[in-house]
This record gives sequence, C-alpha cells and structure tokens, in this order.
Amino acid sequence: MKSTRRTFLKQSANTVAGLGLASMLSGPLLAANQKTSANDKLVVGLIGGRNMGWSNLDDFLKQPGVECAALCDIDDEILNKRAAEVTERTGKKPKLYKDFRKLLEQKDIDAVIIGTPDHWHCLQTVYACQAGKDVYVEKPLANSIAECDVMVKAARKYDRVVQVGQQQRSGKLWADVINFVQSGKLGTIRRVKVWANFNYGAGQMAVPDEPVPKGVDFDMWLGPAPQRTFNRARFHGIWRMFWDYGGGLMTDWGVHLLDMVLWGMNIKSAPKQTLAVGGIFASEGRLLETADTQNVLFQFDDFTLDWEHNGGVQTGPNGRIYGVAFMGTNGTLWADRDNWEVIPEGWDEDVRMDAVPQQKTDNMSHINHVQNFIDCVKTREKPAADVQIGRDAAFFAHLGNLAYRTGENLVWDEKNSEFINCPKANKLLKPEYRAPWEFPKI
Repeated sequence: MKSTRRTFLKQSANTVAGLGLASMLSGPLLAANQKTSANDKLVVGLIGGRNMGWSNLDDFLKQPGVECAALCDIDDEILNKRAAEVTERTGKKPKLYKDFRKLLEQKDIDAVIIGTPDHWHCLQTVYACQAGKDVYVEKPLANSIAECDVMVKAARKYDRVVQVGQQQRSGKLWADVINFVQSGKLGTIRRVKVWANFNYGAGQMAVPDEPVPKGVDFDMWLGPAPQRTFNRARFHGIWRMFWDYGGGLMTDWGVHLLDMVLWGMNIKSAPKQTLAVGGIFASEGRLLETADTQNVLFQFDDFTLDWEHNGGVQTGPNGRIYGVAFMGTNGTLWADRDNWEVIPEGWDEDVRMDAVPQQKTDNMSHINHVQNFIDCVKTREKPAADVQIGRDAAFFAHLGNLAYRTGENLVWDEKNSEFINCPKANKLLKPEYRAPWEFPKI
C-alpha cells in the first residue's frame, strides 16, 4: 500500500481520531450493545508476574468485578510473593502454576495477562486463543515478524479480544497529539524523529555462568529459544538485550514511539526502504548482543522517519530522553509521555503558526488501557491496541533491527511477506523453535 498521509491530513481534525481513540471510548459509547452485563465478573489469570505482568494485574484488580484466579511463573520466589500479595489484597488465594498450559486449562478463567519475555508471547497468546481466553499481552507483540503474523491469524480465527500493552493508544495526551498532527496546522510534515536513550540499553556487566537458582524452571523460561547455560546477565529484567529473547531498545521503546508515528502519519504500509547503522560501541565489559548505538532510516514517498537510540546515556533532544518530533514546515511538535508542545518555525517575527505551550499528561493511559480491554471483552469490539496495531508497530521495530543485523537496505514485498533480494533478512523472519515446542500453524 502507498502512504496516503498528505491526502489524509487535509481531512477535518474532527474525523481523524482513528481506531485507537474510538476504541478508547468504546466502553461508554457501546454500553447499550454489550453482550454481557457490565456487572458480570471477569476472571483473569497472570502468566509472568515479575514486572509489567504484575503492574498490569495491579491495574486490573483496581477495576470492579475483576478477580484473579491463577498465577503462573517459572520462579518460585516471584510466584509465592505475588500469590501472597493477591491473597492479602483480595482475600482469595489464586491457584499457582509453573507451566502456563495448566493455567489455560482452568475453565473459570475468562482472560489472561501475559507478561513474559518477548520470545514467549507468540505461543502463549496462540494457546490462550485456542483455549477460548481473551488476551492482554505485553509489547512488543512478539520477537519476530512471523510470530506477530501468526498471532493476528489466531486472534481472528478464534474470535478473541487481544489487547497489546501499548498503553499510549489509550492516553488522552497522545490522542491530543495525534489530533493536532492530523489537523494540518504543522504544515507539510517532512521528517519525524523518534529517539530513546536509556542507561539500561548498554546492558549489564558481564558475569560468569552459574548453576540455575533453586526454584527456577530455567528450561521452561527458555521455552522455544535455544538451549543455553544460566547467566544472571541474560535473565530477569535484562534478557531483552539478547536476540533469542528480545530486540533491545529498538523493540522495547520502539514499539511505543513508532506506534505514535504510524497512528499520526496514517501509515498503512511498509516503508519504501529501511537502512540502519550502529553497533556495540559504549559497552566495554558488558554482556549484550543488541546494539547500544543505533540509527534507522525509514523512507516513505514524501517524508522520512528517523529512529535513534543510545544505551548508557539519559539525555536527548528538547530535554527529553525519549520522544517523538513531528517536524512540519510551520512548526515542530515535541512529545513524550509527560507532555507535548509545539515550537513554531520562521525567521525573526515572521513565524508561521502560534506556539502551543506544554500540555501535560493526566497519567491515566495505563489504567484507561486496562479498562478499555475489559470493556471490549464485554462488547467484543476491537480494543485500542488491537493485535493488528501491535503487529504493525512490532513490524517496524523488527525492520530496524533486521536492517542493522544484516547491513542491508531492506525492501519489503507486501504480497509475499518477505524481503526482496535479501536472503539474510528472510532467514531471520521466523525463529527455529527448540523441541518439543513447535511454531504455531493456524
């Protein structure tokens, strides 16, 4: 598909909120069409309870009528800690599992929250859909393009509501940003810059391998990924700096920020070409495989999209360590999760538009995102960050990493779902699963 951005920007600002904003408001707007009562109980299970999985469950439990019936984690310490917290909070002890498949067999569970490392998202989401569960899965949607695509197929085949944890789709701040971008006030947007600079992107200090800690099912943690010895610098919280499990800052923050560009610029297709440069330049003595320094250029018909990340530093343009800048002929809109503003362009007093002072967040995007999912479970509408939205954002992030890993100028063939004349990149589209795990067939 060709980019229709320029035509799209000419439309009224009142009609360009997009699917994300419409879905965010779907609860009150569609209440009359709910297939189940708003008072019905929603029973959830959590798979992966250390960080974002637990944060998600915490927001679920703030909603009326939500009950946590089961927890699953491969680490006894985390599993028992979360079980005690849920019991104290709700007065009911959840069932505990170390194998997510057993949790999915529990008949009373309506929906699952998946907060596991990226390489597990595909199998767990597909199995959950096949088990008749709706899914709230953390971002990025999966660790490869082929996995993302099969997850979309599974959600559609089994008619499941799948919300991806791209909570900016449910934030008022970002809805306001998108409306302003699509209003045309910025003039011709010729470049969009996206960046993410975080210390953790430089990886952790290297440590020697060691025996698997007591209470950890490391074989289950690895799952479909290749067999490896245990190393703390590749485990809890820092696994994403290794290709078998994640994609570094490019996929961790890229899906959030690139998603805002896809939304704001009405991008419905792959770029004409994708180029990347970078390397591991600032991480001496640290253990990582993903780039600590990376630039990616996505070329479209009438604008460029530039990605940059720098691990080991926490400074950035316009005083923002991460963010998006929509650069128009009249002005530039700068945005992150805290605020957005518009700085006019021009010479001396001959500015081309009025400035927009900083507009601050209401800090409600995450709780809104959870509520949106709950509403959509009842109405069966597509959620704000539907699985296809998650797929598209992850696709762009993976594009950036594949261009970096291969050193090639990548051109995507939409019809055949592969790269043109790049066997190296095509080989990385789909992971080889370790037995006995098998890549899903939908």
